[in-house]
This record gives sequence, C-alpha cells and structure tokens, in this order.
Amino acid sequence: MHKHSLARWEHSHDFAFIHEKGEARTKQVLIITAITMVAEIIAGSVFGSMALLADGWHMGTHAGAFAITIFAYHYSRKHSDNSDFTFGTGKVSVLGGYSSAIALAVIALFIGAESVQRLIAPHEIRFNEAIAVAVLGLIVNLFCAFLLHGNHTHRHEHGDDHVHHHDHNLRGAYLHVLADALTSVLAIFALTFGKIFGWLWLDPLMGIVGALVITRWAYGLLKDTSSILLDRNIEKGQIELIRQRVEADSDNRVSDLHVWKVGPVDYAAVISIVTHYPQPAEHYKELLKEFRELSHLTVEVNSCMGDPCIVPEE
Repeated sequence: MHKHSLARWEHSHDFAFIHEKGEARTKQVLIITAITMVAEIIAGSVFGSMALLADGWHMGTHAGAFAITIFAYHYSRKHSDNSDFTFGTGKVSVLGGYSSAIALAVIALFIGAESVQRLIAPHEIRFNEAIAVAVLGLIVNLFCAFLLHGNHTHRHEHGDDHVHHHDHNLRGAYLHVLADALTSVLAIFALTFGKIFGWLWLDPLMGIVGALVITRWAYGLLKDTSSILLDRNIEKGQIELIRQRVEADSDNRVSDLHVWKVGPVDYAAVISIVTHYPQPAEHYKELLKEFRELSHLTVEVNSCMGDPCIVPEE
C-alpha cells in the first residue's frame, strides 16, 4: 500500500480544489503573456520606444503572477494526499490568490506613483506608438480574460441562500488580466483625447483612476483569502443555521461551535453538545448532512446530569 493511501476507516483530508480546466487555461495565458512580453521588449529596444518597453516589463510582472498560480495548482495536486498537511493542501490555491493580490497592490502602487509624478512633471508622449501598444495590449488581455472567465464554481445551498465557491488562485490570475485590460482601455481613452486636444494631463489622470480600481480589486481578494488563511469563522448566518439544526433535536444545546474553511470549497467544524439524551456522534453528523460543505466534522457529546428540561416524546 502507498504510504499516503487511506484505510477505509480513515478520514480523507484531500480538500484541494484542483480545477484542471483553470490550470490548463492559466498555462495558455502565461505562454501568450510571455510571448507578448518578449515581443514588446525586443520591439521597444529596436525602435527606441519607451512605451513598448514599459508595457513589456509590466506584462512580465503579470507573467510572474501566472507562474505562481500554476505552481499552486501543481503543488496542491502533488501533495493532495500527503499526511504531513493537517487538513490537506486545500489552502495552497488560496495562498496563490493571496500572493496575486499582493502583486496587484504593488502594481497599483507603482502605477499610481508614476502617474502622480507625470501629472506634476508632464513627459512628452509619442501618441501613435503608445496608442498602438495600448490597442495590442487590450486585444491580448481580452483574449486571455476570455480564456480564464467562467471557471468559478457556484453551488445552491439551504433553500434561498447562495454559497459561492471560488477558485481564489484562478481569480487572482483573472484579476491580473482585467487589470491589464483596464489600463489599456483607460490609456486608449486618454491618449486619443490627448493627441486630439493636447491634454497631456489626461494620461496620468487615467493612470491614477486605474490604480484606484486595481487597488479595490486587490483589497477584495486580500480580504477573501486572508480570512481563509487565518481560519476565520464563516458567516454568522450559516453558523446559526448549524446551531439551530442541532438544537432542534431532543434537548441538545450547543456549548461550543467553530466552523472554518480548510480550502476553497470545504469547511471543517468542531461542535460541543450538552444533552440529557446523548447519542453516538454519527447521529449528530446525520442531522447536519444537508450542510454538504462540512467536509470534516468533529462532534463532542457531553451528558447533562441535571433534570431534563425537555422530555422526548414516546
């Protein structure tokens, strides 16, 4: 038997969200981005275009983020059954998304700082070349966004409640592509009007707008991923539903309850129950079977020695 194989009575800790389609498309985006980056750097060097050089190196930062995304997928899959990880490798893809969010924030900072500097001290703009670069970048990024879009999974849970399960690793890559597309759109707008009316200030102003939007995206991704990495409890409404389901049976009272994510689509829970009529742990797990996201559930049952407050019906 393989050293990581599980006996039938052991509980699986494979909570990694391995999205093969998302991984394959991220590799395609990495290749496209790398080719475009090399072409722009070579062209910028040959034709003396700073716009081409700057955009080429900018795409290089995104290529690095895509490489992190692919590494996270590979690592999760390779170590998915490794018992050295307490709850498996489900958080590796979340860590990849967190890293991408930091990279997005750094890029936004540099774009914002450069834009402010150029707003104060305007630079000469080679409009025709800059517009050509922006259009090329927009085409490439729209195609890459098309490849990455639509790979987030959604699942319907508990009546009218929606529980959204995101591949944060893929979401990070997608936001990098959107950030590039956004900067291209804003650049085309600013450069076109700048060329027509001579408004040199419009280009750095759009750079500041783009930096603010990218910062907002980065913050949202950081907030989502950091809460999972730090084992923050899930939404209070979901926790209350779990509590109510347990306490609706017999005279059960939940004395302690913790529910947290161990991966993008899986939750772990520790529940302590006080009751006059203790049942096997499997009884309480059966009560919560409708909560399909609870992949790892630990139940502690404590007997209450006082007088029963509820007498079960015969």
